[in-house]
Amino acid sequence: MPENEKPLTLYTSPLTAAQAEKLRAILVADGYKFEPKPYTLYYAAKDKLNVAVYEKGPKVVLQGKGTQDFITFRLEPEVLGEARLGYEDVLNPEMFAPHFGVDESGKGDFFGPLVIAGCYTDRGITRTLMEAGIQDSKKIGSDKRIRDLAAIIKRTQGAVHSVVAIGPERYNQLYAKFGNLNRLLAWGHARVIENLLEIRPDCPRALSDQFANPALIKRALLEKGRAIQLDQRTKAESDVAVAAASILAREAFIDWLRNKGREFQIELPRGASALVKQVGRGLIAQRGQEVLGQLAKTHFKTASELAPELFPPRPPDGE
Repeated sequence: MPENEKPLTLYTSPLTAAQAEKLRAILVADGYKFEPKPYTLYYAAKDKLNVAVYEKGPKVVLQGKGTQDFITFRLEPEVLGEARLGYEDVLNPEMFAPHFGVDESGKGDFFGPLVIAGCYTDRGITRTLMEAGIQDSKKIGSDKRIRDLAAIIKRTQGAVHSVVAIGPERYNQLYAKFGNLNRLLAWGHARVIENLLEIRPDCPRALSDQFANPALIKRALLEKGRAIQLDQRTKAESDVAVAAASILAREAFIDWLRNKGREFQIELPRGASALVKQVGRGLIAQRGQEVLGQLAKTHFKTASELAPELFPPRPPDGE
């Protein structure tokens, strides 16, 4: 490790169930002290190194002094069976090349906006964000953690970003215009890319999760954006730029819900669950059916269930 490079103190890696058990055996043999923690298969600590293996995934999170040595001498050779640390740019060179990552939040939530965000990264920015623990927002359960990571992204030098929040009233107008969620998403992605190109016109590529034919975004781009290479792939959130975009989008989404909830004096739940319908019924009882147009995506089946006269059931849009 170069003299001026700080040692790694936070690291995350997916594990198979067998690898999780193998790691547990190593920690037991090495004298780590185990204690119960929520959402973990197990949690262990020794000296200043904490090892948490989470149920979801499963995945391991290493934190503290000694992280880098543990990865190099224990985790990679004995559990993962391959050297990854320090070789990310060899294993995934595109992630370290200059590009925009684009992602969205709120697409599946009845209440709240659709938020689309983008972030520019290059080799140095990617390394900085990786070391800060930037990962796909769907893997982060805490709103506080989302906001903390978003703050890190925003203050990282060179990490140009753009956030487009489409509130429910505007969203419902645009959905009526486009008639299809994928076209609306493509329009939003194009706006974010255009915003980023205002600041980084030299960026050669943009990456997002696979949601539709990239030609939809290409057609939605204005003239200056049509030269950029557009890539889509499944699990794009494993790319640091896309992961950063997902965190910025999630922060804007949860902040909108919080602020509107205070304005309407009610906690607006996420998703499209039974609780969402319960809250929707309460809002309608207090403020009338029209309130859904201010707070919710009215093409959702939930809207027609709560207010069928105002929002009659729609035919499937073929997404």
